[in-house]
Amino acid sequence: MPKITGKYETIFIVNATLTEEAINAVVEKFTNLIAENGEIIKVDPWGKRRMAYAIDDMNEGYYVFVEFESKPEFPAELDRIFGITEGVIRSIIVAKED
Repeated sequence: MPKITGKYETIFIVNATLTEEAINAVVEKFTNLIAENGEIIKVDPWGKRRMAYAIDDMNEGYYVFVEFESKPEFPAELDRIFGITEGVIRSIIVAKED
């Protein structure tokens, strides 16, 4: 029976005012979570960038792009965890088309 998986991309922005160790810990937490629930295709840390508009009085964020495959129900759980994790300013998950 074939595995039912989908391809997804996510970008999340980590609070750039955190220490480098704290930023790395948040990035590692999510890459490990994705790896446990699917297969990571690519991780591309974009680093600190100026945001288009201020979010919570912050003008910079640490951007991370991750491309992955997982079961269709995992992105909803990932989005929930992004929302409750301190240090994550914004996130988006998009399903890729083949």
